Amino acid sequence: MTPRPHGAHLPEERTESTVPLSPPELTEAECRRCGTYIAGLDGRYACGVCGWVNDHSEGHRRLPRADEDPDRPLKGRRRPKRLPEPVPEPEPVPESAPVPESAPETVSEPVS
Repeated sequence: MTPRPHGAHLPEERTESTVPLSPPELTEAECRRCGTYIAGLDGRYACGVCGWVNDHSEGHRRLPRADEDPDRPLKGRRRPKRLPEPVPEPEPVPESAPVPESAPETVSEPVS
């Protein structure tokens, strides 16, 4: 293991306020790609018709940090892992089931 140099860069403390953000504002606009009327939160949009999404920096307010998320798990606790959903098994085909007959092939005679 290499020792850390004495002048190593440490992360800076955030100087931004940790005051909780006010609720988001519902905003409306036209999609820049297809013109569909769309709604978004705080000037951030995603069009469900053509898939266009504007950049997050175009929003009216800053995005909340992870520590401002009210649903964030407590320190030292993780969210439980979701169990995989069971895959439905295909229904077995009974061997005694009748096999549909194909239409008889018609042979055309060459025209001379």
